[in-house]
Amino acid sequence: MAAANGKTRLNGPLRYAHITGWGMAVPETVMTNDDLAAIVETNDEWIRSRTGIRERRIANERESSATLGYKAATAALEVADVLPMDIDLIVVATSTSEHVFPSTANRIQDWLGASKSGAFDLAAACAGFVYAVNMAAQSIRSGSINTALVIGAETMSRVVDWNDRSTCILFGDGAGAVVLQGSDQEGGVLSAVLRSDGAGHDLLSIPTQNVRELNGHRLGKMSMHGGEVFKFATRVVDESIRQVSQDSGITLNEIDLIIPHQANYRILQSAARKLGLDMDKFVSNLDRYGNTSAASIPIALCEAIEQGRIRKDDHLVMVGFGGGLSWAAMTVRWGIPEPSSLQANPLNRQRRRAVYALARIRARWNRLRRAWSNILRWSNPRNIRLMRLRRRANREKLP
Repeated sequence: MAAANGKTRLNGPLRYAHITGWGMAVPETVMTNDDLAAIVETNDEWIRSRTGIRERRIANERESSATLGYKAATAALEVADVLPMDIDLIVVATSTSEHVFPSTANRIQDWLGASKSGAFDLAAACAGFVYAVNMAAQSIRSGSINTALVIGAETMSRVVDWNDRSTCILFGDGAGAVVLQGSDQEGGVLSAVLRSDGAGHDLLSIPTQNVRELNGHRLGKMSMHGGEVFKFATRVVDESIRQVSQDSGITLNEIDLIIPHQANYRILQSAARKLGLDMDKFVSNLDRYGNTSAASIPIALCEAIEQGRIRKDDHLVMVGFGGGLSWAAMTVRWGIPEPSSLQANPLNRQRRRAVYALARIRARWNRLRRAWSNILRWSNPRNIRLMRLRRRANREKLP
C-alpha cells in the first residue's frame, strides 16, 4: 500500500514519516593512525592514502553499543521534544550487541523508561540504519504507530582482529539516532530501495559460536575480503542512488546532499564520478571516525545538520552497504523547521530527566527484589533440606 513517493492511505488521511529529532554519541578515546602503527605494521600515510581515515573513536570498558545508543537516543529525544512514554517503537541497527538476547533495543528501552514501546534489533550490517528507518517509516505510514526511535550503534573495536591490519585500521565505535513522527505535512521519507545478495555472505562476516565451519576465520572476529567488498560497494552505491531518486520523482541534480555509509573515501569518489556529481554533495567524516558500520550514516547526518548543510525542503539521500552482502538507499525531503528555531519545552526536559531517573531506580529495585527473593527462597527450611539431600546424592555418585 506504500507508493513510491512514500504515501499511504489506510481508510484515512495520508501520513508522512518525518525525521524530527537527531543525536549522536562517540567515545572520548581517540586512536590515531600513529597509535595503530604501534600495534600492527602500518603507518599514517599508508592508511590515509588508501582509506581517507586519520583517526577513530574506541569505546572503553564501561561503554557498549547499548550505552552509546542510549546517549544518542536521549539527544534525539531532546531535539524532537518527545517524552519516552510517547515512543511507540525502538529499532536498533547493530552488529555488535552484547547479547544474542535480550536485544540492545530492549536495554535502551528500559533505560529510557519508554514503557509503551516495542523494541528490537535489526541486523543488516552497514546498511542496517537505512533498513531500520524504512521499517519505522512504513509503520508510521500504515497508521500502526506515530513515533519511532531508530538508532545505529556499534562497538566495532570489540570484533576486529587487532593483528589483522587490513581490517583493524578501518573501524571505530559510535552511535547515532533519529526520531521519526507521523504528520500530514508532505515530505519526510519519500522512497527506499533495500537489496541483498546472500551469495557474498562470506566476503564480510563475524562468525558466532553457532557457525558450522569457521573456514579459517576467528570466532567472534571480523573477516573481510577487502578487494571484493570494494568492487561490490563501488557498483551498488551509484546504482541505488539512481534508483531511489527515480522512485521519489527527483533528478540527480535535485539531490541537495548525499549521506553515505563511511567506509572508504575512494568509494565516495567513485560514486561521485559515476553520478556526475560534485564531491561537495557527499558528506564525509570518516577521517575522524573511520567506519562505524550502522552508526556511520546517523553520525554523518547529525554533523551535517550542525554544520548547517541541511535546510527545509532539501532532498537528502542516505545510502548504506556492507555485510550480507546488503545495501540500501533512501530519499528524504527535510520537512521540519531549521534546527536553530527548535526549542524544547523546559517542562518536558525536566519530565524526561525524571523518567530517566525513575527508570534507573526501577532497574535497581528489580535487581534488589530478585536478590531478596532468592535469599528468602533458599533460607526456607524445606529448601535447605532439599539442597542438603542433593549435595549428599552428588557425593555418593563420586567414585
